[in-house]
Amino acid sequence: MRLRTKILLLAILPMLAALALIALAVQQQERALAQREHALVERAYMDARRSELRSYVDLAVSTVQPLYDRRGGEAEREQALRLLASLDYGPDGYFFVYDLQGKVLMHSRQTELVGQNLWALRDPQGRPTIQRLIAQARAGGGFVDYLWQQPSSGLVKPKLGYVIALERWGWMMGTGLYLDGIQATLSQLEREANRNIATTLLWIAGIAGFGIALISASGLALNLSEQRVAENKLRLLARQVQQSQEDERARLARELHDGVSQTLVSSKLLVEAGAADGDRESLARALRQLENSLVEVRRISHRLRPALLDNLGLPAALQHLAREVEDASGLAVAVRLEGAPRELGDEVKTALFRIAQEGLTNVVKHAQARQVELLLGFGAGGALRLSLTDDGRGFDEQAVQLDPERGIGLRNMRERLAAIGGRLRIQSAPGHGTQLEAALPA
Repeated sequence: MRLRTKILLLAILPMLAALALIALAVQQQERALAQREHALVERAYMDARRSELRSYVDLAVSTVQPLYDRRGGEAEREQALRLLASLDYGPDGYFFVYDLQGKVLMHSRQTELVGQNLWALRDPQGRPTIQRLIAQARAGGGFVDYLWQQPSSGLVKPKLGYVIALERWGWMMGTGLYLDGIQATLSQLEREANRNIATTLLWIAGIAGFGIALISASGLALNLSEQRVAENKLRLLARQVQQSQEDERARLARELHDGVSQTLVSSKLLVEAGAADGDRESLARALRQLENSLVEVRRISHRLRPALLDNLGLPAALQHLAREVEDASGLAVAVRLEGAPRELGDEVKTALFRIAQEGLTNVVKHAQARQVELLLGFGAGGALRLSLTDDGRGFDEQAVQLDPERGIGLRNMRERLAAIGGRLRIQSAPGHGTQLEAALPA
């Protein structure tokens, strides 16, 4: 999996997880709210219906109360039944009268029941309907939930009844309201709640899609921008590497031409003159020049890769490098070791030697320092530290990093260290010297 794909996934997956948790929380909260609303509406509806039923029964009682108070006979009871039969409130709103033994005395909507004894009647759930109504009336009146046939539809539906007892006449009188209206209302509320939840989830899904599209577009734009920057850096680095190679070739060509080549030509002439004249002095001078040429070749070879680095290790190579810098520039270079030296890998030795070489070259060229300290520290657990500190004029590190034409050597040092898992730290300020530290973890 490519790095940019991983970055996009790291950006998208947490967002999707967060939106999924938000969607789950919203769904749970909306369902809980719908349940509370359901319970609240049902409670308010039932309270209103109970109050309504109580008012209807009070109205019916007030209608027959004058006849009940006369303490008359059968004629008053018949008149009372006719009055109650005339009272209704809608197709499903009516009064009913039973005696306390379960006989139907009046039922304005189901007249076929009049005269029947329904004491043993049970609803589809097996509950004794009339017995429960009469028991509630004998207990002082109250509400009873039961199932009864609805006149308007002919179906058995839940009903809330309110009954009282007229003890002197031996009657149970009451009325009731069918509860299909509250069921329809609650079902509508539940459908609206589910619709709201679905709408909310669709919004969250839309936001998730928009976020993914935005992240993908931003990632693509960033990737294109970074790719262009990386390409520019690679082209610049390639030019720098090529220039460094050309500079190194030019330096080697100058040293070979100005030093070794001229010495060899001079030696050749001296040997030819000595051989022709038998001049031993010319031969001796030719021998000395050949020895100088050998020293120069060794010096060039050492700058390319010192043999001490492979034979005696990094500390000895650093000591030799310090002497060379002192001899060539007059700069006082002190080499100090910390910890117990140990064998290092070829990559580590080469990288640290080149960093020290580049650092001392920069000090000689730019720092105007009088002395410099080169510290090689062997830490516990395999940690390694190379520090180079000078008392020169220092420089503005940020300005050097921002300028693509400067700081090539510093970038080379960082790249060498990064290749072996190390890091480079620089502390410098104009007029306060410079400390360069290359650190390798344990």
